[in-house]
Amino acid sequence: MDIREDSFTARLLRLLFDRDGQDLIEYALLAAAIAVAAGAVMPPVTTQISSIFSKIVSLATITPNT
Repeated sequence: MDIREDSFTARLLRLLFDRDGQDLIEYALLAAAIAVAAGAVMPPVTTQISSIFSKIVSLATITPNT
């Protein structure tokens, strides 16, 4: 086994079992679920929720110029 493969495996295992930031992800998923439920109950809100998520996705995919 190559040393690089071993370090990759170790990093992957650390990433899979790392619990830092888990609460933040859970809260984000909960907020998303509430937004989807609100959109299902109140159709006029659906377009607003969709535009908010589109803005979040566009901000998350912007890469800084280096």
